[in-house]
Amino acid sequence: MGRAQRRQAERDQRKASRHHTMSPPSARRRAQVSELALTETEPRGSDRDRDRDRDRDKQSAARFYVARPPVSPGPVTRADPTAGTSTSASAAAPHSADYVTARPLQLTTIGCHTIAEAEPQALGLTYWFDAATEGEPYPVTIRFTGRRVAAGANLAAMDVFTVEETVERVLPGSGRIAITARVLDLTPGQWTATAAPVSVPQRASRRPSGVTRAGHPGPTSSGSTGFAPLIRVRAPGVRIGAWPVLVALGAIVALGIQALLATRAGLPVTQVAVLSAIACLAGLIGAKLYYLAQHPQQLSARGGGLSGMCLQGFVLAAVATIVSGALSTSVPVGPLLDATAPGLAFGIGIGRLGCFFGGCCAGRPTASRWGLWSSDRRLGLRRIPVQLMESALALLIGVAALLVVNTVTAHPAGAVFTAAIAAYTLGRQLLFPLRDLPRKTTRGRILTMALSGLVLAADIAVALLP
Repeated sequence: MGRAQRRQAERDQRKASRHHTMSPPSARRRAQVSELALTETEPRGSDRDRDRDRDRDKQSAARFYVARPPVSPGPVTRADPTAGTSTSASAAAPHSADYVTARPLQLTTIGCHTIAEAEPQALGLTYWFDAATEGEPYPVTIRFTGRRVAAGANLAAMDVFTVEETVERVLPGSGRIAITARVLDLTPGQWTATAAPVSVPQRASRRPSGVTRAGHPGPTSSGSTGFAPLIRVRAPGVRIGAWPVLVALGAIVALGIQALLATRAGLPVTQVAVLSAIACLAGLIGAKLYYLAQHPQQLSARGGGLSGMCLQGFVLAAVATIVSGALSTSVPVGPLLDATAPGLAFGIGIGRLGCFFGGCCAGRPTASRWGLWSSDRRLGLRRIPVQLMESALALLIGVAALLVVNTVTAHPAGAVFTAAIAAYTLGRQLLFPLRDLPRKTTRGRILTMALSGLVLAADIAVALLP
């Protein structure tokens, strides 16, 4: 046999061996894939039909989709309030309002044990539910009940509680909602609590699966009491310490910009810095007094005097202090106010970010996709981000004022400050209806808008005169 024939025989032998060893498994794999595709096609289609029919039957106006805890231990899941669905912790969006374990009822916790055990004590509870996907706005009342774990058969008044919290208008399509209740005057220790809706409009006879029926026992959770002043402000979506930190940062930025502009204008920097620091302290006092004047009921409320400030009071007291101090120290008032205007606007813009993360000055609830999930420390849901809008307004005014001060010699002196305050007041009044606050009267707002608009127009006209 020649060399070419031997090579051809070897190739034929290898081809036969490869066909013998690989063809049957390959054929079996193809058969298995075909069989799997045939077996999966029909059930998937029928599942889709059943899901479509089930979704068509879900017409109830109030739907409480309870995120039940896992029956057996497993990976921790976290609920993203901005999406209303549960995802794994690793896949959770990093900018969601708050990451919470997927339980419909949670008790507020405080990480520092030393602070948590300080007196007085209180209990915080948060109930999570999803708004209906369609229909008209509807009210919901949640009843929280609790019992101290170590209480015996003879229960004292401070060993049990029952409180109710009501959401007056739940907007369909607004997604996940968190309502937080606080209970005071309790025996400190470990507690077990239950929450369930007690008033839900019944608009359909059928109820989606997973819905907690009103009047039936709801989800149960356990936890311990904590330091009452912290319990009052802790809630999903609220960052403790965000407001004071950002307000302090805004004050530092404002003082820094003022010092630079005062140096450029030839003003005594040391006197200006001391005067401005005193003005900041006076502004804090004015902000508190202004708030108490608008909310006199807070004087008699427990702990009411410790929280709440108003920006108008801060500006009025701080400006009055700067003007009076400048007059007493022979510092030119007009140039000092112009040097103060950009920093004041930047400080307000930074401080308003603290309002958003701290849970104050919250916007109105909305079902719009442009809304952001935030909290007013009681109710967390999708809201109009009015604090961020006001922050952007103040920052824009600050940039404009800074450009004018650096490029133009104001005539008369103080015109930049007057224009900045008037513009901010006008924009603030335009944003007021977007806040989640009851309107006392519209006349005051209209008059303030008209006055600030006239002042702004007159200031610009005078500044443009040769």
